[in-house]
Amino acid sequence: MTTSSPTNPPAKAWIVTGPTSGIGHRTALQLARHGTLVLVGRNPDKLKDVEAEINAQPHGRAVSVVCDFSDLASVRRAAAEITALGLPIAGLLNNGGIRTRGTERNARGQDLAFATNHLGPFALTDELIGHLPDGAHIVFICSAVEDPERRPAVMAGFRGGRYISAEASARGEWQPGGSTRPGYDAYATSKQCNLATAYAFTRENPRLRVNAVEPGVNPGTGLEGEQNVAVRFLSRYVLTPLAPVTKYLSTPKRAARMITEVLTDESGRTGVYYNENGKPMQGSAQVRDTAFQDRVVAETRALLTKISGETT
Repeated sequence: MTTSSPTNPPAKAWIVTGPTSGIGHRTALQLARHGTLVLVGRNPDKLKDVEAEINAQPHGRAVSVVCDFSDLASVRRAAAEITALGLPIAGLLNNGGIRTRGTERNARGQDLAFATNHLGPFALTDELIGHLPDGAHIVFICSAVEDPERRPAVMAGFRGGRYISAEASARGEWQPGGSTRPGYDAYATSKQCNLATAYAFTRENPRLRVNAVEPGVNPGTGLEGEQNVAVRFLSRYVLTPLAPVTKYLSTPKRAARMITEVLTDESGRTGVYYNENGKPMQGSAQVRDTAFQDRVVAETRALLTKISGETT
């Protein structure tokens, strides 16, 4: 763990995963105005760069915790290190995520996108919930591509979440009839599980504020890195300037401002899924089903327990 020990830290602290690029980086810079930041990510050098950037700001304070979200042992070590900091955590932003170009695996042979996007954030949140004070915020960054009825997502090649079970997803197995584009089913399913988790955790933890955010399509961010050069050029220099006036498009700066508002909101709202404009939206019919939400959570916990038993 890389840490800096702030003197007289502010009264609140915020955990941000995936803070080294894109939306996560912009949100970290915004949240730094509200208290100490705990930056959680895989690359220690990039974490130190962001930590130094925040600590160079007036009143900026940040610490870093290295964590590979595709590795359960790493996630649990990170949770323990965060708890040991003894900071007054006001919120946790589950932002870190990836979209792979195909079927990629972690060291355990699990689907890399599902492990990184769902299993890791789920485990981190589950480990930290008992240490969060009443009224603390938990926000999951989700994606409307989980909805098979979402027209822009379908046009982009997605076919919604294809969840069979947590174990099947970890093996990289999806319901038939999915996308023909490699990696799309894994990403959509992991995001559907994020949203199902947010809804279920809302009901499990009424003392906390648990919400989800669809940050919009952010051309040129790290998630779009698998596109070819021509598409990346189009995204960065044509679509990004159009984001403020185009439905569903956004920018990391705009998304960060909205996410920060959700994380610092004192109204007490919980169980809300916000769109790219900060307005409540609905997920897919499947993810709104409480039985489905509870099944995702129960199966995920069972899988994590199994993995933990195999590694001890």
